[in-house]
Amino acid sequence: MTTALLTHAEGLAHVTPTGMPEQVARLAYVQRTLEDLDLLRVDPPLANDASIVLCHPQSYIDFVRSKIPAHGFAGLDRETDAETFLSPTSENAIWRAVGGTVKAVDMVLDDEVQNAFVAMRPPGHHAEQSLPMGFCIFGNVAIAAKHALEVHGLDRVAVVDFDVHHGNGTQALLQDDPRALVITSQQIPLWPGTGQAEDRGPHQTVLNIPLAPGTDGAHAIAAYETQVIPALMAHKPGLILISAGFDAHQDDPLAQLNWSVDTYTRLTDMITQAAQALCKGRVVSVLEGGYDLDALAACARAHVQSLIKAAL
Repeated sequence: MTTALLTHAEGLAHVTPTGMPEQVARLAYVQRTLEDLDLLRVDPPLANDASIVLCHPQSYIDFVRSKIPAHGFAGLDRETDAETFLSPTSENAIWRAVGGTVKAVDMVLDDEVQNAFVAMRPPGHHAEQSLPMGFCIFGNVAIAAKHALEVHGLDRVAVVDFDVHHGNGTQALLQDDPRALVITSQQIPLWPGTGQAEDRGPHQTVLNIPLAPGTDGAHAIAAYETQVIPALMAHKPGLILISAGFDAHQDDPLAQLNWSVDTYTRLTDMITQAAQALCKGRVVSVLEGGYDLDALAACARAHVQSLIKAAL
């Protein structure tokens, strides 16, 4: 089998104000670094609202559409208007970011491919039910998880989020569903200020792994070996989704972890090996953060190469 890459030029049309870390160049760098790899390249479709309402109310979907500006930028954050922006050409990028994750789940669960990487933007793991935040508008990975459960009828799914910031949105959108295991490692203290170890969710299906500033890759790998993999094995998901943020890299400007490119290779290998044991190797990975452009590209390439190796 093979690895699918779902990406689209319209992901570059979600323009943000000058100086914002979440910028068009992020996706351009990722797309460029994957050009020579042996991947099944698939255009992510525009999502149907029926997919988005698995996690967000229609009123919020309509709110997002209503905020698309005719020109310039529109701040979408309801509290600060300082982080999450829309431009006149953002709509298709947003809907394709969701559509790509849903399509990837369909392809993996229908055995068209072994695994998939969705390289789109905006990211999604901070978006809550009716609250955009942290550059995120819809909960792309959470929607994909719900799609796997509700449309494909899986008994259980798992999300592993190794972005340096807590996946508060993914946790909020999935923690009430005992079929979904949410595992998220993050630097603490760091924005958004959530993700403490004692927060296990109402069904004890949330595993938060706080990492102190300065934590290196060896300590992260040990945490995954002793906490993440046993949790996956106990939950027995039929699909593993990855929120692939690459901002724990030592060069990232928004955090203070000291991971290397090899750290991401090792973590991806561990997750794909667990997937082989649990769910026929079925993995869908979705781009989240990563704000040093060169580090982002190098880490994304290593991550996808690990997915390709797992699919052979």
